[in-house]
Amino acid sequence: MRLITKPDSWSNWSGRQSASPRLVGQPEHEADFSTLVTAAREQGLTVRAVGASHSHSRVAAPDGALAVTDGWQGLIDVDTDHQQATFRSGTRIFQTGPLLHPHGLALRNQGDIDKQSLAGATATGTHGTGPALQNLSASIRRLRIVLASGEIVECSHDDNPEVFEVARLSLGGVGLVTGLTLDLRACYRLHERVWLEHPDTVMPRIDELVAATRHFEFFWMPERDRCAVKTLTETDAVALPASADPRRERLGWSHEIISSIRDERHTEMEYAVPAERGPACFVELRAMIQQHFPELTWPLEYRTLAADDLWLSPASHRPTVTISAHQDITLDDRPLFEACEEIFRRHDGRPHWGKVHSCTGDELAQMYPQYRAWWAVRDRLDPDGVFVTADLSAVRPTTQPDRSDAHV
Repeated sequence: MRLITKPDSWSNWSGRQSASPRLVGQPEHEADFSTLVTAAREQGLTVRAVGASHSHSRVAAPDGALAVTDGWQGLIDVDTDHQQATFRSGTRIFQTGPLLHPHGLALRNQGDIDKQSLAGATATGTHGTGPALQNLSASIRRLRIVLASGEIVECSHDDNPEVFEVARLSLGGVGLVTGLTLDLRACYRLHERVWLEHPDTVMPRIDELVAATRHFEFFWMPERDRCAVKTLTETDAVALPASADPRRERLGWSHEIISSIRDERHTEMEYAVPAERGPACFVELRAMIQQHFPELTWPLEYRTLAADDLWLSPASHRPTVTISAHQDITLDDRPLFEACEEIFRRHDGRPHWGKVHSCTGDELAQMYPQYRAWWAVRDRLDPDGVFVTADLSAVRPTTQPDRSDAHV
C-alpha cells in the first residue's frame, strides 16, 4: 500500500461536506490498515476510513489520515448452517445480494439506498423499514478491528465484549473495521406496491398500514400534499399477477426490490422518535412546512424500525418511527432543518448519526442513556484519541462517568 502525503481533498456524496486529509492510503491487505494507523499515530494524525462517503453529517470527515476502502471488498466466508457470512469492510451493500444469493442467503433488511459500505453503514446505524426489523448494526455477530495500537482484534458478545459493544455502532471512533460477520436469513422474494394517497386518509389508518406488510413507508410530497406510499410483502410468487400495473408494482428477490435509485443530490436530516409519537410528529411537521415552507419540493420520508440494544442506536430499547427531511444542495438547508429539529426534539427524537443535526455532546447524552459510557470505553481503548477527529470531538459530552465504571 502506498501512502499519499499530498492527497486531493475529500468530499461526501452530496458535496456539502469537505476536508483536506494529510495522509491517504488504500488498503489492499488487512495489514495495510495497521500500517496506516501506525503511520498516523507517529505523525500525530487522527484516522478515518470511508467507503461511499454517503453520510450527510461530518461523522466521516477526515482531518488527518484517511483509509479508502474501495480496494478492500468481497465475501470472506459463508456459514450456511448458521446463516452467517463474513465480508471485508469496504464491501458495498449492493454487492452483498449477488454474493449471498448463490448460497441461498440474504440480508435480513437494508435501506432503500444500497451504495454505502458495510462498515460505514453499520458505524452510523443505517436502517431500512419494518416494525419487526432492526437496523443493520444489530445483525453484526463478530468484527475484526484495528485498534489505536495497530493491533488487530476479533470481538463478539463472547470475545472482547467491551470492544464489541462500542464498535458495532462506532461512529468511526473506535478503530478501523476490516471484517464483519452478519446474521442473515434464507433468500426471500418481495412484492412491491406503490400508490398515491392523501395524508388525511393515510394517517388515520397508519397503524393498520404498518402492520399489514413486512415493509411500509411513505414519502409525503409537500408541493402536491400527497403521500407516495410503498409496501413490500414477502411472497413465494415468481411473477406479477396479470392484473398488476407494472408502473406501480415490482416483484423479485429482496436485494433487487428493496433498494431504489436516489441520484438527485440532496442533504438530509433524520430523527428517530418513539413509535407511538411518530404520527403526531409527522402531523406537526406537515403543518409547519405548509405554513412556513410552502415552496419545499423535497419530501418527508416516514419509516419504522424495531427496538435493539445498541448503545448508540436511535432505536435503542424502543420501537421507533424515523422521519427524514430533505433539501436541495443548491439551497440553504438551515431554516428548514432548524424548524424540523425543534419539532423532532419535542417528540423525544434522536438524530441519525449519518445525517445533519445540531446536537451538542451533553444533549446527546440526554437522548442516549449509554452515551457517556460509550465515550468512557472508547477513551480507554484509544487514550490518545487516534480515532477522535475534530468533528467527533465536537460532540463529546463535557462530563463522563469514571472510566473504570464503564464496563459492559
